[in-house]
Amino acid sequence: MDVKKRENTDWLLKQLFKGTGMVTIVLLGGIFMMLIYNSIAFFAEVNPIDFFTGYQWDPGSVDRNYSILPLLASTGLVAAGSMLIAVPLGIFTAAFLSEFAPGKLQAVLKPVIEMLAAIPSVAIGFLGIVLVGPGIAKLFGMQNGLNALNGSVLLAVMALPTIITISEDAINAVPKTYREASLALGANKWATLSQVTLPAALPGLIAAVMLGLGRALGETMTVLMATGNASAMPGGFLDSIRTITATIAIEMGEVPYQTTHYFALFAIAAVLFLITLAINFLGEYFANSLRKFQA
Repeated sequence: MDVKKRENTDWLLKQLFKGTGMVTIVLLGGIFMMLIYNSIAFFAEVNPIDFFTGYQWDPGSVDRNYSILPLLASTGLVAAGSMLIAVPLGIFTAAFLSEFAPGKLQAVLKPVIEMLAAIPSVAIGFLGIVLVGPGIAKLFGMQNGLNALNGSVLLAVMALPTIITISEDAINAVPKTYREASLALGANKWATLSQVTLPAALPGLIAAVMLGLGRALGETMTVLMATGNASAMPGGFLDSIRTITATIAIEMGEVPYQTTHYFALFAIAAVLFLITLAINFLGEYFANSLRKFQA
């Protein structure tokens, strides 16, 4: 009787977990279909070539320009800048924690790094306005520091917990026999790390970078507060920019319902959704490569 009851319980739990998984998939599919449906309504009124190749986003002008290119360039610029900062810092920090840090120091640093992920994005954006931005303005002799560089620094801070945590797991997953063989051949710890451990952990490190990039691309409040919100084609990191997420957050609350401008915001959201989805798939692919390596 107990066996039968246990089997029924196992079956119910399996169905529950399966159901929650299916709900997640259905919700994701529903969001995607909503974006596509409204995007189709937009492209029925605006030429897709103009949308992807124009140089101006200005729905309020007489010409009503709906080009995603400056927003896409701004998003890519600030995300790339954040990765230039976060990737080396994150991987080196993970390598230090995994290979060199004493146990007591690890016990302190790990919770501190994980706490970075718990800081609200609006708080980090506020720090960008009152601390990082004025520092950039003073350093480069500018009137204000609300630009792509400011956003890159802040997004790097937000992406660091993801990159460090996953990178550390990837480094720890490398078998100890690899390290022991390298040390037995006369290599020191640094040579072992750079020539054996990190190359072996490469799939996991790439997954960390991909997931960190996805984190940076999807951020809204920080870039809205700290990048200047100029919807023009950026010329460099010292220019004010406006990302796709910031554009949606700023304009969605004021745009008239079911107008071309309204549908345009769904179109840029659909593009960002597809980009983020592709990056997450790449991260999952490399994470699966790491799991096969561990097996």
